[in-house]
Amino acid sequence: MIETVSETGSTNADLLERLKKGDILPDGYWLRADAQTAGRGRAGREWLSRPGNLYASTVVNGRADDPPMHTLSLVAGVAVWDMLKLQLGDAHRLFLKWPNDALVGNEKIAGILLERHGDAVVVGIGVNVRFAPKLSDRQTTCIHDLNGRNENGPSEVLGYLAREMAYALSRWRSEGLDALLNRWKERAFPEGTRLSVKGA
Repeated sequence: MIETVSETGSTNADLLERLKKGDILPDGYWLRADAQTAGRGRAGREWLSRPGNLYASTVVNGRADDPPMHTLSLVAGVAVWDMLKLQLGDAHRLFLKWPNDALVGNEKIAGILLERHGDAVVVGIGVNVRFAPKLSDRQTTCIHDLNGRNENGPSEVLGYLAREMAYALSRWRSEGLDALLNRWKERAFPEGTRLSVKGA
């Protein structure tokens, strides 16, 4: 199920608040906002969230026999990568970057934020669909800059993403962590790639 609202502070915060109130949110439930007024990334970084891009969160309810819940960041990364590959085709160098970004070359196109309440994890995903936010510390790009023939908007992109997330989640549960790690590494920067590290 996908619920859409025109504006909210943060889709992650909204789902966390519902869980804290005792609401039952099943796996596969998504909340999407056309715009966010308090969107954020990892380490509390503010994220520009005006209309045109995808801002959405979903819930994964932990089970006793699940792999470690923090590895859901890898599940989400694989799902985001696979969705973007469908949107962009094979013409662009698409990589996952630890711990939570999807890049085209060195330009960020999507980010992931996990937050936990009890046995449930809220997985927030932002994807640059129609515009690339201007950031001081990194370059960004968007689907429409890379593939102008792609007319999918945020709601259509979420449809693809929800399908890929359900598939990746099913494989995480049925195949285990080793198989997930292999799939993630296939989509990440190749081993031996030179990286730079910046202080927070």
